[in-house]
Amino acid sequence: MKIPDSIYMVGIGGIGMSALAQLLAHRGKKVSGSDREESPATDLLAQKGIEVWIGHDQCHIPADAKLLVYSDAVPETNVERMRAEEMGIPQKSYFEALGEVSKSARTIAVAGTHGKTTTTGMLAKILHFSDKKPSAVVGSIVQDFGSNFLPGAEDLLVVEACEYRDHLLKLSPQILVITNIELDHTDYFPNLGALQKTFRKAAERVPENGIIVTNPYDPHIAAVLGGAKAPILDYTTQTVPALKQIGEFNRMNARAAKAAARAAFPHLQEEYTDRALMEFKGSWRRFEYRGETPQGAVVYDDYAHHPTAIEATIEAARAQFPQKKITVVFHPHLFSRTRDLFDGFVRSLATADYVILAPIYAAREKDLGEVSSDMLAKAIAKTNQNVLSLHTFDAIRDELLKSASGRDLIITMGAGDIYKVAEQIAD
Repeated sequence: MKIPDSIYMVGIGGIGMSALAQLLAHRGKKVSGSDREESPATDLLAQKGIEVWIGHDQCHIPADAKLLVYSDAVPETNVERMRAEEMGIPQKSYFEALGEVSKSARTIAVAGTHGKTTTTGMLAKILHFSDKKPSAVVGSIVQDFGSNFLPGAEDLLVVEACEYRDHLLKLSPQILVITNIELDHTDYFPNLGALQKTFRKAAERVPENGIIVTNPYDPHIAAVLGGAKAPILDYTTQTVPALKQIGEFNRMNARAAKAAARAAFPHLQEEYTDRALMEFKGSWRRFEYRGETPQGAVVYDDYAHHPTAIEATIEAARAQFPQKKITVVFHPHLFSRTRDLFDGFVRSLATADYVILAPIYAAREKDLGEVSSDMLAKAIAKTNQNVLSLHTFDAIRDELLKSASGRDLIITMGAGDIYKVAEQIAD
C-alpha cells in the first residue's frame, strides 16, 4: 500500500509515532493526530507545524484523511479508531506504516534488547556527518539533531526496530544490526527461545546481498544465525575513539554503529566515523545530565528498565563518579516484566547505595496483585537495607530534597515518566 497524502495518527506523541509523523510531513504529506497528554514529543511536533489534539475522548479526524496510523497503546475501542472504521478509512499500526516506508528505501534496521536507541543515533550521526544524507527514525530525541527524526534522502533509511509483538518483522532491512539478545517483553515472549525465534526470522529475511551486523560469538545471537543467507559482520572487532557517553556498553553501541556505517559504505573513512562518534552528544533519557538539587546533589536521568541495563548503568556511574553516593530512583515498567525478571531487579538495584522505588508503571497492563514495588523493596532489603518504596512522585521528590547532599549522585531511572521527578528536583 502506498502511503496516501493525508494521514491521521492516534497516539502521535509516542516516540516512534512522532518520528514517523515528522518523516511523513517532511515528504510532503498532510499529517495531524492526537495523544492522551502533552509531552516533549507533542511539543516538538507543534514546533514543526504538525497539529496535535490532546485527549482521546473526541474525534478530530479530518474529512480528507485517507489513512489512520495508530500506536500499539491505542485499542480498537478508541473513539477515533471506531470513527475511522465507520468512515471507511484504512488503519495501520505504527510498524506496519513504517514497514511501508521501509519497502521503498535502502533500510538499515537496528534491533536488540539493549542499546538500539543509542546505536541508531550514533549510526545516523556517522552517516549524516559523512554526507550520506540518511533519513533516520530514532527511539529518543537525539541531542545532535534536536529531534527523534533526522530529515534526509528518501532512498536511505536508518530505523530503530523493536522486537515486541514481532514489529521487527514488518521492516525490510538490507542491513540488520542486532546489538544483543536477552529475554524481555515477557508479556509477549514467554521465554528466551520465543524471542530468539523472532530474531531468527528477521535474520533469515535479510537478502543475500545484505549484511547482518552483530556479535556472532554471543551464544544468544549465534543461535539465531543458522539460517541466515546474508554475510555476518562482527561489530566487536571495530575500534572506537573516546566517547562523551560513559560505560563499556556505550563503546559496544559505538562499535555496532561504526560497523553498520562501514557495511553500508565500505569506503567510508575512519576519520569521519570516529569524529562523528567523538562528537555524538547522546539522547534524551540516556544518562542525561539534568542539573543539581538546591543542596548540590548531581541529577541524571536514564531510560534503563531491564536488570542488565540497570546494573551496567550503575557500574558506569560509579566508575565516572567514584566519590559519590549513588541513589537510584527506579520506576518499574510493566507488572509482567517486574514479576518475570524480579530476581534480576533485586540483584541489580541492590548495587546502588540507596534505592527509592516508585509504584509500577502499568502502561498497557492491569494490576493482578502478583507483584508490587513494596514487594520489590522488601526483597532488596535482604541485601541492601537502604531502600524505600514510596507511593507518589511528590513523596519521592520531597524525600530527595530532604535527604540529598553534595555527596550524592541521583539517577532517576525507568521507561515510564519518572524523568518528571528529575525535572522537579534539579536546577
